[in-house]
Amino acid sequence: MSGTENPGGSAAPRTVAVVGAGVMGAGVAEVTAEAGHRVTLLDVGRPQLDRARDTIRRGLLARGLLRPGGTPVREILERISFTTDDGVLREADVVLENATEDLAVKRAVHRRIDELSRPDALVAVNTSAIPIAVLAKETRHPDRVVGTHFMNPVPQKTVVEVIRSELTSDEALSAMLDFLRSIGRRAVVVGDAPGFVSNRILMAVVNSAARLAEEGVASHADIDEVFRSCFGHPMGPLETADLIGVDTVVRSLRVLHEFTGEAQYEPRPSLLKLLESGRLGRKSGEGFYPYDARSRKGDGK
Repeated sequence: MSGTENPGGSAAPRTVAVVGAGVMGAGVAEVTAEAGHRVTLLDVGRPQLDRARDTIRRGLLARGLLRPGGTPVREILERISFTTDDGVLREADVVLENATEDLAVKRAVHRRIDELSRPDALVAVNTSAIPIAVLAKETRHPDRVVGTHFMNPVPQKTVVEVIRSELTSDEALSAMLDFLRSIGRRAVVVGDAPGFVSNRILMAVVNSAARLAEEGVASHADIDEVFRSCFGHPMGPLETADLIGVDTVVRSLRVLHEFTGEAQYEPRPSLLKLLESGRLGRKSGEGFYPYDARSRKGDGK
């Protein structure tokens, strides 16, 4: 990865493939295009891509109103292509994977990325809890795979938790740090473990908060108020779960429980009840709180 083979270099725009057009993928595509890179957003269906296009457009418009004088929204959108053809992976300097938090799905996606992408392309894994080495071992080039845990909402979060597995090369890590700088993100590099730092701690807190509410120790609102007022957090753990998505929280907890065997990560009944009823948080209009009848405070993970 030297010269033109350095996909993380910040001197010139890069061709970036973003795999997965959900909330995270759309956010990653948005900030990458805004930074001047050429982006292709890839997913399995047009409806997902159409939703992502609308989400990106609305996000750029909203932030443009706050920062007048920046690059026109139309110009940024023109840097993004939307496709279901994974052949675009052959042209990418950087591949940013944002598939759903499911081990089987991510394994299949990384095998396909490895099959189609150039050997010199940099590959990023955006995952909440899955160890990076587990996915890197599915490929022929595990040394180029780096964990990049973007936070939600991506356009508002300027720090990325970067995970280096035992297989990640010095060159790939350096290239990834350069690339993240080129899109205005600061990296905190951590070691490879289930949940890394952020979700190894956060998911235990969310699960514990759900348990306290189940046991009647405190209401949802009071649990969150303690975290906001006593600890200075912008959001409480249950509000945070609603922002992340209860489905993502449950999947992350299950991954952590599978890899660590620790009981604290077994999803609480109240989380499973919300999941089964489709109350996934902000994205569905209701989770621990009803968002159609309640002001939306804060916006972070």
